[in-house]
Amino acid sequence: MKGRTGHVVVVGAGLAGLSCALHLLGAGREVTILESQPEPGGRAGRMRMGDYTVDSGASVLTMPELIEEALHAVGAPMLDLIRLDPAYTAHFADGSTIRVHSDATAMADEVRRAAGAREAQGYLDLRRWLEELYRVERDSFIGANFDSPLDLVGSRLASLVALGGFGRLGPAIAKHLSDDRVRRLFSFQSLYAGVPPRKALAAYAVIAYMDTIAGVWFPRGGVSAVADTMAKAAHNAGANVQYSCGAAWLERVGSRVTAVRTTTGERIPCDAVVLTPDLPVARRLLGLPYRRPVPLQWSPSAFVLHAGVRRTWPELGHHTIFFGQAWDRTFDEITRRGKLMSDPSLLVTRPTATDPALAPHGREVVQVLAPCPNLKTSRIDWPRIGPAYRDELIGVLEQRGLTGFGASIEVQQLVTPAGWEAQGLGAGTPFSLAHSFRQTGPFRPRNLVPGVDNAVLAGCGTTPGVGIPPVVISGKLAAQRITG
Repeated sequence: MKGRTGHVVVVGAGLAGLSCALHLLGAGREVTILESQPEPGGRAGRMRMGDYTVDSGASVLTMPELIEEALHAVGAPMLDLIRLDPAYTAHFADGSTIRVHSDATAMADEVRRAAGAREAQGYLDLRRWLEELYRVERDSFIGANFDSPLDLVGSRLASLVALGGFGRLGPAIAKHLSDDRVRRLFSFQSLYAGVPPRKALAAYAVIAYMDTIAGVWFPRGGVSAVADTMAKAAHNAGANVQYSCGAAWLERVGSRVTAVRTTTGERIPCDAVVLTPDLPVARRLLGLPYRRPVPLQWSPSAFVLHAGVRRTWPELGHHTIFFGQAWDRTFDEITRRGKLMSDPSLLVTRPTATDPALAPHGREVVQVLAPCPNLKTSRIDWPRIGPAYRDELIGVLEQRGLTGFGASIEVQQLVTPAGWEAQGLGAGTPFSLAHSFRQTGPFRPRNLVPGVDNAVLAGCGTTPGVGIPPVVISGKLAAQRITG
């Protein structure tokens, strides 16, 4: 970035904005953070339902060393985390259960129990491939700023090609595993990248590495405690953090942003600005049309039921996946046909399994996530369909072992694609742009803004992409654009 960069305004106190702010503060910049909500977190925030405390968005925390790195930039200590073991419990339509462990020996034993010795050896072979894939991608692809596709050229690209990273994820997993259940455990993550496993780049198996090898973690107080810790560290390091105060518009002189006008009527002069809202909001603030030869492709969305319940079930761990039978058909329904899943696969999170203090004594927090079409794929009438779909999913879970789930709900809140859209998220999806080939690496929207010399983007709509680790990295990459 050319010119002065002494005072930076960061719009948004989600994990991307907080990561960026901490790295900027560590590099000696003056930082103002504007957050439209009364608390930090963004898509990793919290809400309260009576006496229940609930993470309003992200629930799966991986690669915590990236958060530690951001905190270390200002000399702040890391928050206390609990490693989840198992990371997931998976229930399948045939009545079988497989628990996912990040320890190689424990997971090989689990696969051997469920699918036999040959499959256990296949898992160990797959694990070695995933570790090598992550080693190749970590700094050159996930953690790098791109200015053109030519930035890919080099030994790391050759290594990724040799590892099969530009093939398809489904076949890459199938090279090592023959049991369909075990294959699913290492490929379902591509849905959060917006692409079915049979179409996703094999390079995105790195998400399975983060989940199944690096491990899944949980902080006391919920995932939102990560944002609390980062925001406190930024404040203690000198950042001016303003809550319930968003960006209304940006003042520009020529090709530079000179000030941010807030929703509370304040004018904040700045030398640079970092925008972390989703792309449609960021483009509106910049007053720029979005020109792209190929239309943007958005990820599927999520229908979420947050519930406070009076009981628990032995089937539920901290993270539990209930897989339906019709796997490929499910992806086709939500990504191409714009239909709700006819045979749902559901992620159920029970954070009170690890932190009982999130609910009153004897109660539990249970969150049900159902992948669903985004609003570009299908304009479902969510105010009308939402309550009926909730009842349908409750019925599905009761059939799969959560007997009496509906009757046990004490408080609840639904979030539909219409709700995500109301929060300013493009196409009504919390997973932003899909990670198709045309929206990956140097082909993803850059974090530098053409025509604006001192504005940078951060968050899941830009480099490197979707999920807590990529979003935290995006904040670091945005800071590097400013500090050089």
